[in-house]
Amino acid sequence: MNNYVLLTGLLSAVLSGGGVCAWGSEPRVLTLDEIFSSAEANSAQMRPLFTAEDAASKEISVARTGRLPEINLRMSVSYIGDGFITNRDFSGYEKAPIPHLGTGLGLSVEQPVYTGGAVTAAVQMAELKSTAARYATDFQRDNIRFRLTGFYLDLYKYHNLERVVEKNVAQARQVLAEMQARYEQGTALQNDITRYELLVSNLELELVRIRNTRTILNDNLVTTAGLAEGTVVAPDTTILARSLPTDGEGWWQSEARTNAPSIKLASTDVELSRKAERLVKADLLPKIGLQAAWTMDGPILVEIPPINRNLSYWYVGVGVSYNLSSLFKSNRKLTATKLATRKAAEELVAANENVELAVRGDYIRYLEAYEELKTQQKSVELAERNYRTTSTRYSADMALITDMLDAANSKLDAEQRLVNARINIIYYYYKLLFTSGKI
Repeated sequence: MNNYVLLTGLLSAVLSGGGVCAWGSEPRVLTLDEIFSSAEANSAQMRPLFTAEDAASKEISVARTGRLPEINLRMSVSYIGDGFITNRDFSGYEKAPIPHLGTGLGLSVEQPVYTGGAVTAAVQMAELKSTAARYATDFQRDNIRFRLTGFYLDLYKYHNLERVVEKNVAQARQVLAEMQARYEQGTALQNDITRYELLVSNLELELVRIRNTRTILNDNLVTTAGLAEGTVVAPDTTILARSLPTDGEGWWQSEARTNAPSIKLASTDVELSRKAERLVKADLLPKIGLQAAWTMDGPILVEIPPINRNLSYWYVGVGVSYNLSSLFKSNRKLTATKLATRKAAEELVAANENVELAVRGDYIRYLEAYEELKTQQKSVELAERNYRTTSTRYSADMALITDMLDAANSKLDAEQRLVNARINIIYYYYKLLFTSGKI
């Protein structure tokens, strides 16, 4: 008995000190929406995505510059050495003095008129990449929100479990006190007291574990949501009393097809592949542009002897260019991009299928959670009735200590299952929101 008393005393000391967890700060009641807002503004996991979104949006303006004219300015200063003149058989060498200062100045402008759709396709691809970056942000945001929901609901679950175990510890201590009184009267055995002391010790140890788990969950929630360090989150207890929608599976499936980020990303990938095809096809077409140029060079070296003056001229016109190598290079590129498009389309079908199956499974679990709640409510009612009856019978020496232990364990198990059943309804509702892209 001394060992059990020592263990009980140590556990009580740990519990009075808060166990491993230290809830020194005043708990702060936060709703899930407030948690989501904090993560949106402060989460370190969201910042890289916002930066990627900004970078992708800037790429649109970069792609649009392809419609602007190409303007080139050329300026040069050079030293020109003397030349020489010979016959065709390299005889008759004669030195040819040349003005040594060479200068050049030129300006050319080319405005694209027709590029085979390459510029338009490049702009559209940049816009699609920006859209994809936004969808990627939405997808990661949904993942973070669902992760926060898990932390939040687990925190609520362990908050309720702590109350359940505390209640059972209090009841167990009351029964233990009655046993000790009966032992002093000679109507109870020392072995009964020892076995119930072990039950109390196990319950107190369970309480320590629950509080430590709450600390871990609170740290995960605070860090992921970007809350101030040291914040102690108290779940909003009204969440279980809210009336949740009971829309049918068809409604959820429709919402998922419209809002699920994975489907949006897959659809964007299909469009990007099609634009890549368009860019390859543009290589097979000629490029047309308006051209204008002015140049001034000196000295004039095409005359003999060279003329130490500047020659200036200008021109305007239409330029047509065609990449002949595209005739045997672009066909292979086009085949590759077509295969990429087909792969993207197949991935879109797979994404739709995965989301449909996920919504169906989550909806079934959501309905099942309601049925589980009804069952667990009945189980708690029966367990409490059994505990009261067994306690009365034990007080009247009509039941064994093993009956009391079984009744207490059954009551604790039923109450814990009821806590989990209530939380599961909220969990699967948010799981549906997550799967359908509405969280």
